Amino acid sequence: MLYITLFFTAFISATLLPSSSEVLMGGMIMQGNTNLWLIWFAATLGNVLGSCVNYWLGTQALRFKDKKWFPVSEKGLKKAQKQFNKYGVYSLLFAWLPIVGDSLTVIGGVFKVRFTTFLVLVTLGKGLRYLAVIALAVGLFVPVEG
Repeated sequence: MLYITLFFTAFISATLLPSSSEVLMGGMIMQGNTNLWLIWFAATLGNVLGSCVNYWLGTQALRFKDKKWFPVSEKGLKKAQKQFNKYGVYSLLFAWLPIVGDSLTVIGGVFKVRFTTFLVLVTLGKGLRYLAVIALAVGLFVPVEG
C-alpha cells in the first residue's frame, strides 16, 4: 500500500499541484523493510506519468491562446519559445527541478517535442534524481568534513 501511496504522491508532485514525494520516499526508507527498487520504480513511474499529463495539457494549451483569459500573451509565448530553443530539448532532463521542472514538461507539449524524446529525457532525469534521493537516504553519500 505504501508503494501505491508513493506512486500517487510522485504523480501529483509532477503535475502543477504541490506535493513532495521525496519526503515520503525518505520516510519509507528510514522505516526499513522496504524494497528500494520498488520504491524507485513507484516514484519514477508516478512522476513520469504526471509529467506526461503536463505534456498533454501543453499540447492542448495553444487552442486557447486567443481567449482573453489565456494566462500567457503572444509575446510571452514567443519568449518561452526562444528560451526553449536556446537551451534545447535536452532541458527536459531537468524536469525534476522544483518550480521550473513542471513548466518545462508543459512547454515540451506546447512546442510539440516528439513524445518518445520527451519520455526518454524526462524518465532519465527523474529516474536519476530518485536514485540520488535513495542513495542519500541510505547513506551512500556521506558529506566529507574537513
